[in-house]
Amino acid sequence: MIIAPKKIEKIKVATGIYWVQVPEVRLYILCGCPADSVKHLKKRGLIAKVEKDDLEFETGPNAILLSDALLQNGGFSNLAEFPILQMLYSQGMHIPKHPNNTGLKPLMMGIDEQLAAQLAYIHRGNYGLITKDEIMATGMSDEMAEEIMRFKLKFAFGKITTPDQLVDQLSLNKGKVEIRNGVYVERKGFNKYEFSYQDNSVNVNLNLKPTEEYEAPYYLGYHNIKREYFAVLHTGEGNAWDVNRPCMASVVMFQGKIYLIDAGPDLMTSLNALGISINEIEGIFNTHAHDDHFAGLTAFLKSDHRIKYFASPLVRASVAKKLSALMSISEESFNHYFDVQDLALDEWNNINGLEVKPMLSLHPIETNVFYFRTFWDNTYRTYAHLADISSLKKLDSMFDDRLSNDASYQLYQKIKDAYFARTNLKKVDIGGGHVHGEAHDFIDDMSDKIVLAHTDQPLTDTQKEVGSVAPFGSVDLLTPTNQNVLTKFAYDYLKFYFPNTPDYELAILVNCPFITINAGTTLFRKGKQPDHIYLLLTGFVELIFEMGIRNSLSAGSLIGYYIDDREIAAKATCITSCYVQAVQIPTTLYKDFVRRNNMVQKLDEVESLVHYLERTWLFGDNISLPVYIKTAQLMSKQSYKKGDQFDLRQNEALYIVKNGKAMVDSESKTYVCEDFFGAEAFFAPTDQDYKVYFPEDSDVYVLPLGHAIDIPIIYWKLTETFNKRQQDIDE
Repeated sequence: MIIAPKKIEKIKVATGIYWVQVPEVRLYILCGCPADSVKHLKKRGLIAKVEKDDLEFETGPNAILLSDALLQNGGFSNLAEFPILQMLYSQGMHIPKHPNNTGLKPLMMGIDEQLAAQLAYIHRGNYGLITKDEIMATGMSDEMAEEIMRFKLKFAFGKITTPDQLVDQLSLNKGKVEIRNGVYVERKGFNKYEFSYQDNSVNVNLNLKPTEEYEAPYYLGYHNIKREYFAVLHTGEGNAWDVNRPCMASVVMFQGKIYLIDAGPDLMTSLNALGISINEIEGIFNTHAHDDHFAGLTAFLKSDHRIKYFASPLVRASVAKKLSALMSISEESFNHYFDVQDLALDEWNNINGLEVKPMLSLHPIETNVFYFRTFWDNTYRTYAHLADISSLKKLDSMFDDRLSNDASYQLYQKIKDAYFARTNLKKVDIGGGHVHGEAHDFIDDMSDKIVLAHTDQPLTDTQKEVGSVAPFGSVDLLTPTNQNVLTKFAYDYLKFYFPNTPDYELAILVNCPFITINAGTTLFRKGKQPDHIYLLLTGFVELIFEMGIRNSLSAGSLIGYYIDDREIAAKATCITSCYVQAVQIPTTLYKDFVRRNNMVQKLDEVESLVHYLERTWLFGDNISLPVYIKTAQLMSKQSYKKGDQFDLRQNEALYIVKNGKAMVDSESKTYVCEDFFGAEAFFAPTDQDYKVYFPEDSDVYVLPLGHAIDIPIIYWKLTETFNKRQQDIDE
C-alpha cells in the first residue's frame, strides 16, 4: 500500500496574495488580504460552490495571514473585513445549524499591531458608531440617536459583538508558533514567513517590489469620456462578490468637473480605464464605511492636493473612525488627507451650483443615499444614488411595533421618502438578503429610468420589468453642454504657469487644437526634438527617463514647459497611460511665445529642480506640474562638510539628499539616509531627539516641512518611510 506524502502547498493567487493549504488537517490560509482578495480567490477557483444536506454554500480560507505593513506602494495590504464575512456567512461558519458551523472560528495571524488594527477596523465596519453618545456627537437629537441605536441593535441581533468573539487571533511577534493540528508558522523577517508541516515547509514573502501594486481581478479596457454639463458616468454595478465588475459606484459630472460617489476597491483601476487622473477629482460623496464603498479611499492618499470629502456628519464620523482604526492614526488625521465638507442632512446643499441632498438609509451602519439636482429648461434634472438600502419588508419589520412613537414614525417616513422620490435617473441597490434592497419594491416607482446595481447575479425577467443594467463607462446625460468646458480649464492652467502674461497672449495658445489621444500613444521620445508640446486637460501620461526611473504627469501639466531656444531635446519618453485630452501646441509657436514674453530666464530657474524631483521616489508619482513648480520655488540648496552635524528639532525641514549621505541618530540607534530625512521632527514624539551628522561631503535640498506634509501623497510616503525605518531599527 502506497501512502501519499503529507504535503503543505503554496499557490500564488495575485500580486501580494498567496494561498497556503494543508488539506489533510483542513487548514486553508489566505496570505495577504488587500482589496478584492476574495474575488481573486474566486477567479482562481480557490473559493467554489458546494452542496451539503441540500444546502449550497462556499468553500474558502479559514485563516488569514496579515501583512506586517498596513500599506504598500499606496495600497492597503490588510482589508480583512470581507474575507472574514465570507468565512462567517458565505461559508456558514457563524450561521446556527449550518453544516459548516463546526465551532471553529476564522483565524487571523500577524504581528500584534496589525491584529489590533484589524480588529478595531472590523468592529467599526460591522457597527459604525457604537454608542448613542457617538451618534449625538454628530448633531443628531436625543430621540433620533435613540432610534438609530434601536435599529442598529436589531440588525446586530440585539448585541454589539466585539470581533474577538467571532475571530481567533494568533500573534506572530515571537518565534515559531503552532497554528492548528501540527502546522507551524515562523516570522523570518519583515513580511517574510515560513509555514511547516512535519517535514515539509513553504516560504511566503508579502513584500511588494517598488514597481508592484495590488491588482484588480477584472480588466476594464479604455474608455474615452467626454466631460459633460450634468451627467452620470456609471463606474460600478457589482458588489463585493462580483468577480467581473467593480462595486456599486458612480461619477457625477457637473460643469465638466468630476465628483465620485463612493470609493470602492481598485478605484485607481476604474479611474485609469476612464481616463480620469486622481488630481482631476473635485470631490467624493461617501455613502457609508463598508469596504466595498470605502476601500478606495487610499487612492486619495496618492493625490497632490486634499480632495473635498462630502458626507453628513453622521457618515463622516463613522468613516473617520473606521479609517483611523485601520491605519492606527488619530481621527484628526482624516482632515489631513481630505478637505472635509459636511453636508446638512435632509436639506439641499449647494456645491458650486450642484445641489445635493443626503438622506438616511436603513443599514447596519450609518448610511446616506444621495439626491443630486440642477435647474435646467424650467425644471430640475435629478439623479438619485441609493446604495445599501433595505427592502420594504425589512423596513416594515424594523418599525412594525413602533409607529405610534413620534420619533420612530418620523424616521420611518424619512427613509421611505429617501427611497421613492421621483427622479430622472435612479440607481438602486438590489442586493437582497438581510441588509440590501429588492428590485420589486420599485415596480411602481415613477422615475424616468432605474438602474439596478449592487448584485453579482444577472437580472431576472421580473427585475428587468423594474430597471436595467448600466455597463461600465456608459453615460446618462441629464443636462447637455453647449460649450467646450475644457476651454476654461485650459485658461486656468495656463494662467498658473504664466500669471503675468496678458490674456490675449494666452488666447494664442488656447486657440491651438483640442485633441483626444489614444491610450498607449508615444507623444515624443527621449533625446528627440518634440514637434508639439501638450497641455494635459484630462488623464495622465507616463514619463520614462531610463530603465527603472519613471513617473507620471496628471491633468494640468504642461508637457514641454521648459522648451526654449537653447534646449528642446526631450529628457524622457512620454507615453499616454489612458485616453487623454490635451491642447496640442506646435513647438515653434510655443518657443515664440516664451521668447516674446521674456520667460526664458524664469524657465531656467525651475527646470533643473523639477527634473530632479521627477526622478525621485518621494516626488515621482501623481504630482501635477503646478505642484512641482511650487515645490521647486520653495526649495533651497545647502552643502555640508564631512563631520558637520545639527539637531533636527532645531532645524525642522524636509532634507532631500542630492549627493552624499546623512546619518540620523536617535537614542543611540542610527540609520543612513541617502534619499531624504527630516519628517522625524513631525512624526516622532516631541521628547525624542534626532541628531544628524554627515560622514562625507554632501549636498541637500531643503524644503519647508509644512509644504511637504500638506501634499497627501508626500505625507503618506513620509509616514510609510518613517514607520519602516522604525521597524528596521527595532529589528
